[in-house]
Amino acid sequence: MKRILIANRGEIARRVIATARRMGIATVAVHSDADANAPHVREATQAFALGGNTSAESYLRIDKLLAAAQATGADAVHPGYGFLSEDAGFAQAVIDTGLTWIGPPPAAIRALGDKGAAKALAVRQGVPVLPGYAGVDQSPGRFAQEAETIGYPVMVKAVAGGGGRGMRLVNEAAALPAALHSARSEALASFGSDELLIERALLAPRHVEVQIFADAHGHCIALGERDCSVQRRHQKIIEESPSPAVDAALRGQMFRCATALAQAAGYVGAGTVEFLLDAQTTSEGGAAGTATGAGAPFFLMEMNTRLQVEHPVTEMLTGLDLVEWQLRVARGEPLPLTQEQVVSSGHAIEVRLCAEDGHFVPHSGSVRHFCPAPMPAQQGLALRFDHAIEPGLQVPPWYDSMLGKLIVHAPSRGEAIDHLAQALDHTELLGLPTNRALLAACLRHAAFRQGQAGIAFLAEQGDGIRQMLQKNEQESIISRWLPGVLALNGGTAGPLACPYPRPVRLRHRGQCSDTPLHGPVAVPAGVVAVRVEGQRWHVQHAGVDFWVEDASFDAPAGSGGAAGSQELRAPFNGRLLAAQVRVGERVQRGQTLLVLESMKLEHSLAAPCDGVVLALHAEPGQQVAPGQLLLGLGPLA
Repeated sequence: MKRILIANRGEIARRVIATARRMGIATVAVHSDADANAPHVREATQAFALGGNTSAESYLRIDKLLAAAQATGADAVHPGYGFLSEDAGFAQAVIDTGLTWIGPPPAAIRALGDKGAAKALAVRQGVPVLPGYAGVDQSPGRFAQEAETIGYPVMVKAVAGGGGRGMRLVNEAAALPAALHSARSEALASFGSDELLIERALLAPRHVEVQIFADAHGHCIALGERDCSVQRRHQKIIEESPSPAVDAALRGQMFRCATALAQAAGYVGAGTVEFLLDAQTTSEGGAAGTATGAGAPFFLMEMNTRLQVEHPVTEMLTGLDLVEWQLRVARGEPLPLTQEQVVSSGHAIEVRLCAEDGHFVPHSGSVRHFCPAPMPAQQGLALRFDHAIEPGLQVPPWYDSMLGKLIVHAPSRGEAIDHLAQALDHTELLGLPTNRALLAACLRHAAFRQGQAGIAFLAEQGDGIRQMLQKNEQESIISRWLPGVLALNGGTAGPLACPYPRPVRLRHRGQCSDTPLHGPVAVPAGVVAVRVEGQRWHVQHAGVDFWVEDASFDAPAGSGGAAGSQELRAPFNGRLLAAQVRVGERVQRGQTLLVLESMKLEHSLAAPCDGVVLALHAEPGQQVAPGQLLLGLGPLA
């Protein structure tokens, strides 16, 4: 293995490049047109342009990837995660071309990548699974019949792929048809397959997964578990190890089930066996929420036949380089450690920093300012930041919204939580919305600190967290930062030219406030801000992150336009999937009017008030930009 083509982008491409460079192996970066100037392109030994912008035009094109390998002299392919990493056809095509595939055998991917087949294999190995249906008959009627047999609530899942896409919770029969339609559409767009399954949904689950590693010599070991319960849209945003809900007895059971499943499928390489742990069986006493012991039930959810986004958590605990293990196993080497030789210490937590707003809507745009948090000086603490961020980076709308991952390793869970929250406070990232402040608030939430945050954590606590963050924003704007924000010029401090007071109107979250501004003023210490466009600013200080506009010179409200008219504009880059109303149709507040697709997810745009549709300014299939007018809504007659 002398030259690896990395069939991916962003931080995972940089991650593989770093290990390959240390091992003296050359690398080839591939890129779409949108990623032509991305960091991973510069850092690789060689780069190859795939062309196009969307995933379908670039990173999902097997023919282009194989042509890139041939043109650059690569002798191996690393798929990273996402895209084609769990595509058995791609793995087989790489092998058939004479290249080394850095991943599990195609047969193992097929056996485990299909959730229905994986559950059947698990049953034969004595691995517990939830009752469900994954049959050939995919008709809505058959699913309705099976759901009644299973009993509500049920979970609808895409058979192919993962990452929460094509996944819907259904609490009652009336909601099943819409959930099937939505999940099928999202699964087809994400994975090229619209096949679904359903299974019984647990009411209070935790998501706990086991990192396994196998070689081609019959050895398979577990490298620890990770608790990934804090999620939004069924996608993980906080992962930690060891799990606060798993004791030694339960851990041993999960390890045995995970390795048995992998070996039964003839698995080789890095993989993750994901379980749902029934949190209703965990102890109510104790801060850690420890499981009751050997009898605590867990159920197979799926097996991811690739390296996970959250693999740094395991690396921080064990001191191992899992990418290096992947390369060595792909070369035919045996695992370097036995199960007994694996040693873990302390506690590690990872958060996924994403380009999204407080309601988890993904955003594209430009990074105007970036400064990572400083490394901790305290002995026993370690901070790692895996990312592909730099000032001026254009975050495109065609890929996942994750920008990077911050991981802290500390002697105890409490110390890890504290230092990771502080690292988020001191990570400066301006120009587009991120979930930085929300992640820090989740870490500091009492339920998370006590180890009681299950999969329902954000569904139950999200509104309260958002309200707290908005209150912090408003208080900070008025009491401390208003003068400094308006004194900024391109992100630097500067006194106002006029020493006399002048009235200032500031708009924040659609609400305006007036205050007299006295000069000269300067930026308060610790505040960073950038002008995004016009008089709109993105401001950050420690745990507070907000957007404001100087509306002092705006035209008075009601100076023009039809009374009561409303405009529906695109909140982000995306593709208009559907218009669910027609011109002249009467609509009610909250009714879905349009459906946008962005960053692999579907988003509904609702009517802001009762009214009548005056005009549609975009057509299904059209690509739209942030702020673009999509629909005009007038008052009811």
